Amino acid sequence: MRNKVVIFLLFLFFLSTVALAKAEAENLEETCNLNTIENQCNVLSASECRVLLEKCEQYYSAQSDEIAKDLNKTEAEKKTLENKIYSLNKKVKNLSYQISQSNVIIKDLGIQIEDTTGSIVNTESEIDSSKRKLGSILRSIYEEDQKPIVEILLAENSLSGFFDNLALLESLTSKNKDLLQNIKDLKINLEDQKVSLDEEKEDLENMVEIQTVQKQQNSSAKKEQEYYLEITEEEYQKYLGEKETVDQKASEVRARIFELIGVSKAPTFGEAYEIAKYVESITGVRPAFLLAVLTQESNIGKNVGQCYLSNSETGAGQTIKSGKILSKVMKPTRDVQPFLTITKELGRDPYMTPVSCPMSSGWGGAMGPAQFIPATWMIYRDELKEITGSPADPWDIKDAFLAAGLYLSKYGAQKQTYDGEFNAALSYFAGPGWYKSSYKNVYQRDYGYPIMSITKRYESDIAKIK
Repeated sequence: MRNKVVIFLLFLFFLSTVALAKAEAENLEETCNLNTIENQCNVLSASECRVLLEKCEQYYSAQSDEIAKDLNKTEAEKKTLENKIYSLNKKVKNLSYQISQSNVIIKDLGIQIEDTTGSIVNTESEIDSSKRKLGSILRSIYEEDQKPIVEILLAENSLSGFFDNLALLESLTSKNKDLLQNIKDLKINLEDQKVSLDEEKEDLENMVEIQTVQKQQNSSAKKEQEYYLEITEEEYQKYLGEKETVDQKASEVRARIFELIGVSKAPTFGEAYEIAKYVESITGVRPAFLLAVLTQESNIGKNVGQCYLSNSETGAGQTIKSGKILSKVMKPTRDVQPFLTITKELGRDPYMTPVSCPMSSGWGGAMGPAQFIPATWMIYRDELKEITGSPADPWDIKDAFLAAGLYLSKYGAQKQTYDGEFNAALSYFAGPGWYKSSYKNVYQRDYGYPIMSITKRYESDIAKIK
């Protein structure tokens, strides 16, 4: 009894879990409508808006993955049907060849049968002629046998002449009998050949009938498969349309994330891809990988680009939204002076320029969409200026992408291999000596593997743009 109660409770729990999951999915579908997001972000704090956007981005990505599974399944079914149709086409064509070949052989056999029939008729004529000749000889012999001896002696000059004539007639009789027998044997042989040819022709005609039926059956099966292929193609196009819609929504949500990290004009995914292609031409870093790194960077911390530096001596600052004082907005011994140099060169107010807020541990101060700390940016500043011809701006999307590409290329991403990109991503996050850290497993789990997963997803997005 107790076991039944436990099973019943587990069943109820399963049903409630499914119902909650379905309800949450339905709520997210409504919540993640772009108009709803805009309305909610107008009344939420920047960090709360970020949380909502990230949640919706994950929701759309999950939806895209599910549709992709259906697409893959439908595509596999489509390929299976195409293969079956191809196979049936080959069978129909092969049967057509066999039928044509058999018909040619049947025609040839028909000619042979006609020839054999003609030979039989000629042989019968020869038999009749031989019979007539043999009858004439036999009559002559009979008539000679009936003559009186006196008549024979008077008719012949000598008795030996009579016997010579009789011997000649008997010799002719023997030869004619042999000829007649040979002709009869020939007729029997020809008749046997005709029977054999008739049977072979009949067998081939039966085979052609069977092959014709098989061809009709295969043609019918082919039409049926083509019908199912048409239905599968419609289903495939339907899923494709759904995926494109979901991916477009995901791209728009990602664009809103760009806005929150201090980019003056948030690019669409297509625009970001064009910039990433430009970076690839210079650095050799794949666009999908570069975009994945920048996406992951925008997800680090809850207040990226939401703090101001207040005190250049201590590195303290405050949140933009609430004015809350924070002690570790920027590391004074490493980043403050470079930050002041960068903002001066760009004509920015260093105390009114957004930087990242500190996380639970460590310092903030990272700049723009690529999240470079000021000291690291200074390493690439001159190289960026030499490439672009303008002062390097970490808040400019193109400069940020290029700087990230130069860094990632330096640490292995230009190889365009999994290991090279994996090492470059972790070097970007935790420095080139990341593998020596006692936290390397955490870095790999929380940063490296997610980067490679996002890269794979972006490869699919990019394939659609191409």
